[in-house]
Order: sequence, then structure tokens, then C-alpha cells
Amino acid sequence: MTDVFTPEKRSAVMRRVKGRDTAPEWKVRRMLRAAGIGYRLGGCGLPGRPDVVMKGRKVAVFVHGCFWHGHDCPRGARKPQANADYWTAKIERNRARDARAEATLAAAGWRVVTVWECRLRAPDFAEELLAEVRGEAFAQAAALSAAAPGSAST
Repeated sequence: MTDVFTPEKRSAVMRRVKGRDTAPEWKVRRMLRAAGIGYRLGGCGLPGRPDVVMKGRKVAVFVHGCFWHGHDCPRGARKPQANADYWTAKIERNRARDARAEATLAAAGWRVVTVWECRLRAPDFAEELLAEVRGEAFAQAAALSAAAPGSAST
């Protein structure tokens, strides 16, 4: 399939794609600020340059666009029509880079929270995000696994 834009127009469109301070990032920041949770921007020299960092909590938050990071939602599953080989390889490289950054951060003792663009529309998302950032989701999962039948809890 041929591109619907001229090469000059396509270049102008792609130049406008931002890498930071995107609308989903702003939405996550507003949720955190409304809950009184402080954070820093810019990744603080951490692997993968997280979008939001909470050093005291050792939490790194990545806000991912579903298409650009290959999420398994309908928007992320869309396959590019023009230059498909290039874009498929690019998205796979993004996914591999994301996995490496998350593994490196986890090995260094950081909790990694990945926020997908599509999840921001869910009505209960703010509560889920705050619970995950505060570590409540982790604590609840640990408590449930300890209380599960057949678990070795002493």
C-alpha cells in the first residue's frame, strides 16, 4: 500500500511525534500529583529512562504507547501497511529494549510499573495505578499467595 501523504508531509507528521511530555504521561502525572505522590522526571540516569521516578519508593514508571511498544490490545496489534518490515522490526526492538530495561531495574531492586495508553481510559485505572505505586498491589498479591491452600506458610 502506498502512503497517503507526500514524503514531505509524512516527514512533517513524523516530526510531530513526541518522545516525552505526551498526553498519556501528563495524565499519569496528574493522577500521582492529585494523590500527593511526589516524583521526578527524566529517568535520573536509570536504565530505559523511565518517564516518572520515585526514588524514595524505588519505583520507576514507564508510560507506553500501545502501537509503539507492541501492546496486545487492538491498537497495539495493528500492523503498519507502508514499510511494514521496517516498522515491525522497530517495534520488536522497542519491546526487547523495554524488557532489558525492566530486568535491569528489577535486578537493582526497583519496582517497575508499566502504564499502557489503552488502560488510561479504564474507570478504575487511577486506583490501580496508585495501589501499584504504593506497593499495595504487591503486598496484596503476596498476602493472597501466602494464604492460598497448599502454600508453605509458617
